[in-house]
Amino acid sequence: MKDIRPRIIVDDNIPFIKGRLEPFADIVYADQFGFTPELVADADAMIIRTRTRCDESLLRDSSVKFIATATIGMDQFDLGWCASAGIETRNSPGCNAPGVAQYVWSSLLRSGFDPGSDTLGVVGCGNVGSIVADWGRKLGARIIVSDPPKAAEGCAAEGETPLDRLLQEADAVTLHTPLTRSGQWPTFHLIGEREIALMKQDAILVNAARGPVADNLAIRRAVAAGRIRAIIDTWEGEPDLDRGLLSLVEIGTFHIAGYSLEGKQRATRMVLEATGKRFSFSPDLSGLEGPYVPPVSVDAQTILDSYDPFADTAPLKASPEDFDRLRAAYAYRSEPHFKLPE
Repeated sequence: MKDIRPRIIVDDNIPFIKGRLEPFADIVYADQFGFTPELVADADAMIIRTRTRCDESLLRDSSVKFIATATIGMDQFDLGWCASAGIETRNSPGCNAPGVAQYVWSSLLRSGFDPGSDTLGVVGCGNVGSIVADWGRKLGARIIVSDPPKAAEGCAAEGETPLDRLLQEADAVTLHTPLTRSGQWPTFHLIGEREIALMKQDAILVNAARGPVADNLAIRRAVAAGRIRAIIDTWEGEPDLDRGLLSLVEIGTFHIAGYSLEGKQRATRMVLEATGKRFSFSPDLSGLEGPYVPPVSVDAQTILDSYDPFADTAPLKASPEDFDRLRAAYAYRSEPHFKLPE
């Protein structure tokens, strides 16, 4: 730290954050695309979202040593370079997981998925996938899970189903993996033509994870041929999505699956806590949602009443070029309120 008060550059579209850091630090707010080498040169920290690329080209000549993102994903970081430069990086794991589960289940139920008789395949059972699976079991669905990294660590609580078998058995498949391009289990185009060919006729594929986890061209061909159905919230090439695929899907939205009011509050709380810990101060956390508590029971009507994804599909289909504008102007929805443990 160069002086007593750190200088922190903050994405100006992070909700509920303004005024909470100012008593302890010199704060500069910037658009997510406005983080430049000049702006961050003498900053000590940055608080960002998904579109600010944190790599050598931005940070090489800066004094930044801490970056927190109010998102679960870290695709925007060159983590290797940041580590080599001594920059601590933090994300907000699980902040929006209940919101994504709300999106997935509201979409599936409206698309004819019957928890009383159908099987859901959950690919990736981390913070998000585990809640999707838990709600599914409480709705009465058969849930099968594929998560090889967790299985290798000995913590695949649901039991591990090989991906190929999951694709063959599931009436719907929902993706909840990070986007990785290397390592033992890369997820880039994890679902492509070969994998889609294994799926049941008319099975539903849901992608509310990261766009490139599924090959969008392969999905478009399969949906156009009547082979499968698709529910897409995350797209390859965002904000320039495949308009042909958008025209074919029943539910297609603008990367807002996790945009719940409570999820945004959790994310802001998490970046504030991380920043306060780094710089030894205690920001005001009042009014911000706390950690998710699993409900005692889950019912379909509460989910359906809480959110209608068709309301977000219509404006995107009408104006796909407005992807980022629609996302930035989104009115955060409330998560469903189930009975919680006493």
